[in-house]
Parts: sequence; C-alpha cells; structure tokens
Amino acid sequence: MYGLYAIGFIAACVMALLLTPLVKKFAFLVGAVDAPNHRKVHTRIMPRLGGLAIFLAFVGAYFVVSPALDAVNSDAAFGLLIGGFVIVVTGALDDRFQLSPKWKLLGQLIAACIVVSFGLKIDLVNIPFGETNLPIGWLSIPITIIWIVGVSNAINLIDGLDGLSAGVSGIATTTILVLALMMGNVTVILLCVILLGSISGFMFFNFHPAKIFMGDSGALFLGFALATLSILGFKQAAVVSLLIPIMILGVPLSDTFFAMLRRYVNKLPISAPDKSHLHHCLLQMGFSHRTSVLIIYGIASVFGGCAVVCSVFISQDSTWGLIMIIVALFLVMLVGAEAIGIISKSRKPVLNFLQRLVGKQVQSDRLGK
Repeated sequence: MYGLYAIGFIAACVMALLLTPLVKKFAFLVGAVDAPNHRKVHTRIMPRLGGLAIFLAFVGAYFVVSPALDAVNSDAAFGLLIGGFVIVVTGALDDRFQLSPKWKLLGQLIAACIVVSFGLKIDLVNIPFGETNLPIGWLSIPITIIWIVGVSNAINLIDGLDGLSAGVSGIATTTILVLALMMGNVTVILLCVILLGSISGFMFFNFHPAKIFMGDSGALFLGFALATLSILGFKQAAVVSLLIPIMILGVPLSDTFFAMLRRYVNKLPISAPDKSHLHHCLLQMGFSHRTSVLIIYGIASVFGGCAVVCSVFISQDSTWGLIMIIVALFLVMLVGAEAIGIISKSRKPVLNFLQRLVGKQVQSDRLGK
C-alpha cells in the first residue's frame, strides 16, 4: 500500500513538472498575467494560472492510483474533485478577468455546497472536559460552508511572495498526512500524498525567483483542498478537536485574523487591501524575499508540530495538556505579532505590559540585593 502512495506522489509531482511550463505559455497566450503595482513585490509581468497545473496533476494522479485502493472513500474524493474544479474555474476566471468579489464568493459557495452534497460536513460538537458529543443538526451545513470559504480565502490572502502559499500549503498537507497515517485514514492519506506531489512539482517553478504564479486558481484550490481534507479527517469533532485543523492552518488563519484586527484598529474597511501582512512586515524588517519565506515556513512547521502534539493529547483525553499548549501558542503568537507590527506599528499593549512587568521585577531584584 505504501508503494501505491509513493507512486501517487511521484505521478503527481512529474505531472506538475510537465504541465506547469505548458500552463505558463497558456497564461501568456490568454493574457492571464500579473502586472506589478504599489502593492506587489514583483517588478515584472508574471504569468498566473499556475493553479491549473496543480489541479490537473492532482486529478491525473488520483485516477492513476485510486483504482488500486479499495478502501478509498470515492464519494469524498469526488466531492473534492468536482468542488475543486468549480473553485479552479472561478480562480482562473479571476486570474484573467479580475472578477468582482461577489462572483468569486459565489463560485466558492457553489464549490463548498458540492462538498456538503457529497456528505462531507462537521457533524458533531465535542464538549470540553467531558465525553459528550452534541449533534448540531442543520447547523453542520453553514458551519462547514463557512469553514471551507474562510480557509480558501485565508490561503489566497497570504499569496504575496514567491513560493509562500505553495510552501505553507505543503507544510499543512504534510501535517494532515501525518495525522491521517496515525489514524489509518486511507482516503485522506492518498489525497494528501497526491496533493503534496502536485505542490512539490509546481514549487520547482514557483520558489524564488518564481517563473509563474499560482494565481487565485491555485491559492483558492489549495485552501479549498486543505479545508476539505481537514473536514474529512476531523469531521466528527468541533470546539476542542477542531482546534487541530485550525493549528494546521495557523499561518494563513492568524494572518487573516490579524488583518481584520489591524483594519478595525485603524478604522479601515475589513476588505481594504494593505501592505502589513506577515510577509510584508518581514520584508520591512529588512529580511530578504527568500529569508522571509523560509521564516514563515518555520512558523508553519511549528503550528503543524503543535497540531500533532495536541492530537496525541486528544487521543489520551489529556484536556489540560491540550489547553496549556493552546494558551502558550496563542500568547507567543500575539507577542510575535505585536513585535513585528502586524497589528499596529505604534500600539503594542501586550508588549508594553510585559516590559513593565519585567522592569518591576528587575527593580525588585535590585532592592532585594
């Protein structure tokens, strides 16, 4: 079975390597290009539509390997494939024609509804400090749709540097893969393996200096796929266990959260674009393009590692250990966000409080001596 997984990864990787140059030529042919402006980091016209190569490699590898695996949940897989097709078409149209937000949202909602129609949704709520599972009935549908649309857009928002979205998505996919291997979930293992292969093949052309961008077609598809895979792997738990997929996607979700908080603090519309995302802040601190991306890879890996550890705590019913990690991770994330100025360049209440606290402790130590 592991040999089949290896074949799936290699097939997806090779297909992405072969398809990406063709997609690059196609992007130039149809005018799906990204011109530099005051918000962009790149300085020359770049082809978009890289998501087509990722998606086609993903679909191709699935049909190469899946017939040999009897345990694959074909309904779940087809929900991901068909919904993925809708989201890729939506993204590709935006890459070419710059769709209005309402049309992009419509495409995302249709894709999410397709996933739900194939039976993929968050079914139960797990109550903390207890063993009770509370069915949430019809609420499972809007909760699932909001999750898929939210994650899809979160991955799209961090697509600001060469290889950033692809690399972060690859790390998140690897984390889900590790957890799927721990649980023996064949469907999730297969889908993660071929998605990781597709990302790896595309990364050859997308890492700095990039030869092609994935565009909305790629960023939306990767976010959609990760959201769907997290539901497939953790579909019967929310509240406590849903924190696992939230941690897996910690970088894009936290960056989106801080962007909303930043715009609220600065009295700007929530949808207003700016240059204060995580990758922008790292560049403004003097880090190079490549180093900024690698730093964010490291942060994503820490989130992924915490997700695996928390999954172990959940399996052992160690709620307190889980809560301690979550609280510590949240505090570190908040302090780090204030330190780099992702929320506000001047207002840093948590850091100021800690500095006063440390100052008082130092003064107390001196008086004690």
